Amino acid sequence: MALRLRFWGLLPFCRNLGCRVAALSTSAKPAVKPEVDPVGNEAIAPEFTNRNPRNLELLAVARKERGWGTVWPSREFWHRLRVIRSQHHIEALVEHRNGQVVVSASTREWAIKKHLYSTKNVVACESVGRVLAQRCLEAGINFMVYQPTPWEAASDSMKRLQIAMIEGGVVLQEPRRIYE
Repeated sequence: MALRLRFWGLLPFCRNLGCRVAALSTSAKPAVKPEVDPVGNEAIAPEFTNRNPRNLELLAVARKERGWGTVWPSREFWHRLRVIRSQHHIEALVEHRNGQVVVSASTREWAIKKHLYSTKNVVACESVGRVLAQRCLEAGINFMVYQPTPWEAASDSMKRLQIAMIEGGVVLQEPRRIYE
């Protein structure tokens, strides 16, 4: 009883000073840790639930929305590269099929803008392509669809952006869906 009273008297004192107190025991024997059964640790569950929402896309089994045949640009993609050119800036986004922007890069970002002479020229497009390719690989996106309009496909800046994305390791064509 006397040990208990002294211990509870010291406990608030030690907590206030920040000293770390281990759990005290009145027995002289150290606590015995239970042994772990190695066979039990290596057992495999009969059912597996994969909680990765992109798993079916990575396996090329996920459904692609086809939409109408007359609609352009086509809706048959999992990820799509969109390039938006405004009067002063260039912005490239990777859009998921549900409409959410997954990854983006723009010349409006200070980290990109401070290395550029102009935020609108061919070099700016190439820089945005390099940065976006790096961000896509970090996010785990290796394949995407790019459907430029005919006048965009003919411009030098869009060609350089495509080349920068391909050199960065991103494939601008998605694998075909597996129907089996």
